[in-house]
Amino acid sequence: MTNNHNDTISKEILNLIEESSEPLETKEIETILKKKIRDITRTKLFYRLMILRGEGLVLGKFVGPGKGVWIWWKNGKIKG
Repeated sequence: MTNNHNDTISKEILNLIEESSEPLETKEIETILKKKIRDITRTKLFYRLMILRGEGLVLGKFVGPGKGVWIWWKNGKIKG
């Protein structure tokens, strides 16, 4: 397991998801983090989310028909 969650974007993602009482869509995370991190892009955000998901630090699920959306939550926080 690599330790990729030490950068600013990953730390902010983990803090945001940990503090949330419900799953967040990628767009919601992006909107909130853009207020804190000016150079964040959707690509950077999604890349970090996928790494954190792969490491088991967050859970993510693709929902909806067609393009759909990804939702994210803290591992162990919400039972599905």
